[in-house]
Amino acid sequence: MPLKRTLAMSLPIPDFARNMTLIGHSDIGGRGDGLQLMVHKGFAYVAHPWSQGFSIVDVRDPKRPGDVTYVPAPPNTWNIHLQTHEDLLLVINALDLFADIETFTDEKAYYTRSVGETVARAKRSRAWTAGMTVYDISTPDRPRKIGQLDVDGVGFHRLWYVGGRYAYASALLDGFTDYIFVTIDMADPTKPELAGRWWLPGMNAAAGEISLAPEGRRHALHHALVHGDTAYACWRDGGLTLLDIKDHAAPKLIKHHNWCPPYGGGTHSPLPLVKRGLLIVADEAVADYEEDGRKHTWVFDIREPSNPISIATFPIPDEIDYPRKGGHFGPHNLHENRPGSFVSDRLVFATWQNAGIRAFDISDPYRPVETGALVPAAPRTMTDRRPGRPQVIQSADVFVDARGLIYATDYNAGLEIIEYGG
Repeated sequence: MPLKRTLAMSLPIPDFARNMTLIGHSDIGGRGDGLQLMVHKGFAYVAHPWSQGFSIVDVRDPKRPGDVTYVPAPPNTWNIHLQTHEDLLLVINALDLFADIETFTDEKAYYTRSVGETVARAKRSRAWTAGMTVYDISTPDRPRKIGQLDVDGVGFHRLWYVGGRYAYASALLDGFTDYIFVTIDMADPTKPELAGRWWLPGMNAAAGEISLAPEGRRHALHHALVHGDTAYACWRDGGLTLLDIKDHAAPKLIKHHNWCPPYGGGTHSPLPLVKRGLLIVADEAVADYEEDGRKHTWVFDIREPSNPISIATFPIPDEIDYPRKGGHFGPHNLHENRPGSFVSDRLVFATWQNAGIRAFDISDPYRPVETGALVPAAPRTMTDRRPGRPQVIQSADVFVDARGLIYATDYNAGLEIIEYGG
């Protein structure tokens, strides 16, 4: 049942703001932890990393977010990523890895080891749901389950779906060392089916392949964005691939490019700007105090898809000594130019974890310029139950609606709604 709106509280005062103004905030019904975020038909769909489910927030009045509907995940399962399109909501199901305090107490265990091998060694007796659930959201705050795709393995991590016959996911299936790329046939949304798969060499352990990931590194798909017949896929410490998906049952490699080493990996978020022949790629910071090295958001020239060339990096926030602030400092997610949202090939919005939300003008792709920033206040309470995590902002995802309003989540601090002054 939805939680009814309460009297508006004063907005948290941001730690820093330039050309951005906080206009609204929601504690998401007391579940302040947010990861992926979609805003659709006046409602914010927020995936929870700790609260085992997802929430729907009425943001039709962005200055006074309203009722919150919470949908719990199945037992031992998390719903950390989701997608909306027209009357459909797709939600991932996977083993709640951070609920296993013994295995993943130290977040380094998640970021530096093959998840498939770690889970296999843990010898779990608990059951979880793996795959994807499809909901009808013709009534936006009353999701109705209509379809289910179950897989054997840890489950899905992240999805990409903007309509049409196919969706795309990162999936950790039995027999693989970590998350791979899969295509999903959505011809009948009530009965989605796996259609094809692709992985980096060495990931198919069941077929006798030997992992090529160096010690302390993960070759694992975070997610791919698709434009036309090309999937732009980020593989954490495995770098970037461009995949030809004209045959959805048998994706083919166009180019694999990895800059780890010498850089610290964590390749996370792609944003193809195909009309300009550009690709933005964010490397996620995954360790406190930049222990995994300085992470960048890269600008690639992809006019020749078989030869992507890095031509610039985004400027690094420097109002204070963010590496010493605590928590992660560096890129995480990008606003993805989804149909129906704010779409631009010159203005890029990004989350920078303990440095908040940032806007960048790439009119000159060789000289990206930061044009706005907002660093939200520290969370009032901690939903992240991992021991020893610092009580600082860790801006996780950003979505910009067609009006240009910015919505951002944090691991603990709730949902921020921001006006951009550009």
